[in-house]
Amino acid sequence: MSVNVHDKAHELARALKESAEYKHYMEIKAEVSQNPELSQMINDFQEKNMAMQTQQMLTGQPPEDMLSQVQSLYQILMADPAAARYLQAEIAFTQIVADVYGILGEVIRVDK
Repeated sequence: MSVNVHDKAHELARALKESAEYKHYMEIKAEVSQNPELSQMINDFQEKNMAMQTQQMLTGQPPEDMLSQVQSLYQILMADPAAARYLQAEIAFTQIVADVYGILGEVIRVDK
């Protein structure tokens, strides 16, 4: 029996889009997009957080000023109920995607 991997990938993508976590994330994202200032704050946080993570991967430790800036932005965002809901929804959906990557990684791991 031959399995079409592309068809299965599309099926997985549809399942992800139909998940409660994705739908909740998209709903909160739409709400947040109605507030340009909040959207900009979240984008700024995400950019700085990504830069910090990249720096940490390169050097093993992010610069202290970068770390404190990201932590401050996170605390400010978590104090805003809409931003907190957004970040929590994003984390929940991202965790599902990470789990899928982990499962795929286990299956396709090639032993030498």
